[in-house]
Amino acid sequence: MGSRTIRALTVAATALLSASLLAACGGDDNGAASATGGGSDAATLRLGYFPNITHAPALIGVNKGFFQTALGSTKLDTKTFNAGPAAIEALFSGAIDATYIGPNPAINGWAQSKGTGLKIIAGSTSGGAGLVVKEGINSPADLKGKKIATPQLGNTQDVALRAWLKENGLNADQQGGGDVSVLPQDNATALQAFAQGAIDGAWVPEPNYSRLLLESKGKVLVDEKTLWPNQLFVTTHLIVTQKFLKEHPATVKKLLQGHLESLDYIEKNKADAQKAANAQLEALSGKPLKDNVLEASFKNLTFTADPVAASLFTSAKHAKEVGLLKPVDLNGIYDLGPLNELLKAAGKPEVSDAAA
Repeated sequence: MGSRTIRALTVAATALLSASLLAACGGDDNGAASATGGGSDAATLRLGYFPNITHAPALIGVNKGFFQTALGSTKLDTKTFNAGPAAIEALFSGAIDATYIGPNPAINGWAQSKGTGLKIIAGSTSGGAGLVVKEGINSPADLKGKKIATPQLGNTQDVALRAWLKENGLNADQQGGGDVSVLPQDNATALQAFAQGAIDGAWVPEPNYSRLLLESKGKVLVDEKTLWPNQLFVTTHLIVTQKFLKEHPATVKKLLQGHLESLDYIEKNKADAQKAANAQLEALSGKPLKDNVLEASFKNLTFTADPVAASLFTSAKHAKEVGLLKPVDLNGIYDLGPLNELLKAAGKPEVSDAAA
């Protein structure tokens, strides 16, 4: 059974989702257009992604120039984020047009914008996240009184941890109190804190998941894929504002072309794809991953254009069950038409937005 949930954005993020801001995001849901429809190419596409291996299609697409080649005369402008809530804030403030992001912030953005702010246009990554702890912690009960980090309050891994704790009879409030003290912090801080013994574990995505195991001798308490049917769940997908999709459908389709080329490259050139992802991480952080961490990270992930939609709907269901999400209609959150056009043209199976 899945354990991913969602919570409301922080006060700052909620403020950014005010009525006036939502108007800037593109009006009502009927504005989305097929990529074969009207509209002109955008002068610039502002794309967000994270310096994580769970965002490898983005890392590789930027590093190998797949996006820029597909976009042609449209300039690619990229921005990076530590976690989903910050990316949603940037999307809704107009700082970016599209972003790779996890499911929980996407659901939250959809709910807060009343279905007007964004569309999920493709899958990207499944797997590659979980709870790594220090020796001596062997069960949920052993976490009582312990400190566990997540990347950011309300991000995908944060809500996954909180849901799993609740399912196992443990509570954790948003202020760091309760049976387990959940301490949201950026990934670099969490890695250092775990190495120094300041925290007892962390629920994080790759490559931090493997780094905790290989560099700090942590142990896996929860590999999140084991909580999901067929061990598949959406870790990362690609979203775009409805405003940009309506005004520049051809540009969105070109973005998807670059995305698919990146996925193909990962499938057909695994070793070179890993090198490209690592080179981009080095360009962003100044330091590449060690080879063993890089290889372990890729091994834990499945890269796919399939958004694994059923897991998104399950996440929303769990969120409501734990009181972190008010009832929300997710009908229309996907627009997979442009993606399926490209997949069909390439002779590949189309993907579904079905809830089950």
